[in-house]
Amino acid sequence: MTKPVTPTLDRVAGPADLREMSDRELCSVADELRAEVIEAVSQTGGHLGSSLGVVELSVAIHAVFDTPRDKLIWDVGHQCYPHKILTGRRNRMHTLRQGGGLSGFTKRSESEFDPFGAAHSSTSISAALGFTVGRDMGRPTGDAVAVIGDGSISAGMAYEAMNNAGAEGRRLFVILNDNEMSIAPPVGAMSSYLSGLADLSRIGPFGGLAAVAEGMEQLAPKPVREGARRAREMVTGLESKGTFFEELGFDYIGPIDGHDMGQLLSVLRSARTRATGPVLIHCCTVKGKGYAPAEGSADKYHGVSKFDVGTGVQAKAKANAPSYTGVFGDALTALAAEDPNIVAVTAAMPSGTGVDRMAKRFPSRVFDVGIAEQHGVTFAAGMAASGLKPFCAIYSTFLQRGYDQVVHDVALQGLPVRFAIDRAGLVGADGATHAGAFDIGYLSALPGMVVMAAADEAELVHMVATAAAHDTGPIAFRYPRGNGTGVALPERGEVLEIGKGRIIREG
Repeated sequence: MTKPVTPTLDRVAGPADLREMSDRELCSVADELRAEVIEAVSQTGGHLGSSLGVVELSVAIHAVFDTPRDKLIWDVGHQCYPHKILTGRRNRMHTLRQGGGLSGFTKRSESEFDPFGAAHSSTSISAALGFTVGRDMGRPTGDAVAVIGDGSISAGMAYEAMNNAGAEGRRLFVILNDNEMSIAPPVGAMSSYLSGLADLSRIGPFGGLAAVAEGMEQLAPKPVREGARRAREMVTGLESKGTFFEELGFDYIGPIDGHDMGQLLSVLRSARTRATGPVLIHCCTVKGKGYAPAEGSADKYHGVSKFDVGTGVQAKAKANAPSYTGVFGDALTALAAEDPNIVAVTAAMPSGTGVDRMAKRFPSRVFDVGIAEQHGVTFAAGMAASGLKPFCAIYSTFLQRGYDQVVHDVALQGLPVRFAIDRAGLVGADGATHAGAFDIGYLSALPGMVVMAAADEAELVHMVATAAAHDTGPIAFRYPRGNGTGVALPERGEVLEIGKGRIIREG
């Protein structure tokens, strides 16, 4: 009688078990882990595509580094589900994003394997450098590993951190998870640079780590080898010139295949053995990897509701009213058709904020600045100063990231930037990090700032019209996530009287 084979993942109670396994067994763990992530998220909803893209990477990092003594910091945290399963939370995955259950992001109070909480982007390198300084000053911590996506590395804070880390010269690991896809397709010069940076042999001299790259180009698929030749001309112009990351003081390895377990393990082991300063490992992955409905979806199943594993069809809540986001997008597009001075700014969330509707009709008047809220606010301020009518559409929780710009560049100059604040108030399963709990307080304290809150979707249409007509200073209108109340929508928005409101209930 044949003895039943125990699934490899069942032998993993924590990362220490991975470090006792062979490379072949680690490949089996990754296959089983991917299937388990799909099954778990099908029951709870959540961030599926990003998690599927880092399955092999999650296994490899925990197998090579000594977590939790070594600090693994996931940027944003969208991709942390495989990490949670591998770090003792497997039996609680059915509670993901539920009341009293597991957070959808990393959370310090949840596990010692979550050394730094994250739900906003581009914080990982700064935090990792902080852990590194703690280590070098005698604190009981090992290496720090930051995993940051190609979308998150478009934000200014990531460059500030890399600039500082390069100058410090301390041993630090940054893994760039490059899937050419954040929530919407990434935009900007850095995205173009990363797409062209495909020369696997140009690692440069960095004290022994050059051996990591030996033969890597010849192991790569033919299109990548051809990319190596083009990259020398297209990206750097000179074969001997270093990459952008090397210019900042990092040793650069890559790009490597983030789904090739053998390559991942070899590179991570070599880098961990030989690194003396900051190292950036450029890892190419596929968002939604291994699940056909996700790989074939436009957003790679970034955020999903409950779904059928076999078909990929997501369960949709019954809606008898349009979403506030959609109402805003349609109202803005209608006004833009009448006024050529109306423009829109979004920070990597065109569909999330509804400005994609305007972009379909007026693509030259909608600007996606990437995950760069600070720049987006000041960019809008500059357009307002030129005489345009910018609508800056940003989620409430993310507008916090550009607060100094709202104060210094907009309010103190009295510039008529129109802030469309989506996801105001409580937002449900994404939790406290994504709740729009503070915008009334942080905006109403500013000089000359008008703050409006829509009671229903019809009122939102009026507020969009009011904001378009308001030229005497900054104005903001806030509205919640989800669907409206079902009231009839006006054919045209009316300009509301500023300073007049309705008392719904004395409190």
